[in-house]
Amino acid sequence: MSDKHDTKFYQEILDICLTAGHLMIEGGSEMYRVEDTMLRIARNAGAEDPRVFATPTCVFMSLNGGNLSQMKQVRDRNINLELVDRVNALSRQFAGKQIDLQQLKEKIVQVANAPSFPMWLQVVGAAILSATLMVLFMDNYDWVDFPGAALVGGVGFWAYCEFKKYTKVRFLSELIAAMVMGLLAVGLNWLDSQMIVDNILIGALMTLVPGLALTNALRDLFMGDLLSGIVRMCEAVLTALALGGGVGMILKFMGV
Repeated sequence: MSDKHDTKFYQEILDICLTAGHLMIEGGSEMYRVEDTMLRIARNAGAEDPRVFATPTCVFMSLNGGNLSQMKQVRDRNINLELVDRVNALSRQFAGKQIDLQQLKEKIVQVANAPSFPMWLQVVGAAILSATLMVLFMDNYDWVDFPGAALVGGVGFWAYCEFKKYTKVRFLSELIAAMVMGLLAVGLNWLDSQMIVDNILIGALMTLVPGLALTNALRDLFMGDLLSGIVRMCEAVLTALALGGGVGMILKFMGV
């Protein structure tokens, strides 16, 4: 029997495909894209009858007619479309014979270990996004709210990232970040009554609103991935409730 059909070869393909799928789910990819990428890698590597089933929390794959199966759990999911694009691009390079299986494995490991954007740059991006989205969504606002929305959005996003490091409880970091944003917005209003709390919060909260999760949930539902679509829809709704609940508690407590 040739090397292409031994267990070691199939195990290597499984490891590469599962790592690629795991990274794409972590980056926020749709399930059909995850499955398509994994199947593309397996088929172009020479595996016979590859089978894949992906969910937002776990990805399963079997090769060699189901004789060799493995799964990989996904514990953390973020929005990182650059990660999704890089893994998908590597799979297409492999399909186009531009790289071999060993090079694909090395490059996927590099992508998995590559550092993300520095925190200061993410905070600056969140601040800019908060201010510009406030302008986009509010018809009636004062330019004094512009720096306020940037400050609240940047600090709130930083609080979300920091609290997420210390808790494994889902949606708790969103709740705390929303409370921080509410406190800052009310504080700015006390310092300068011209700043409108509603305007500031509408822009600032947009950095954490699960727009991508909701969009992917609908796409999964339309593609027939009912389990993934329902799970992501529930996750998006619970995230929105956590954000609204955090702000609501602060506004209620402060009497605003």
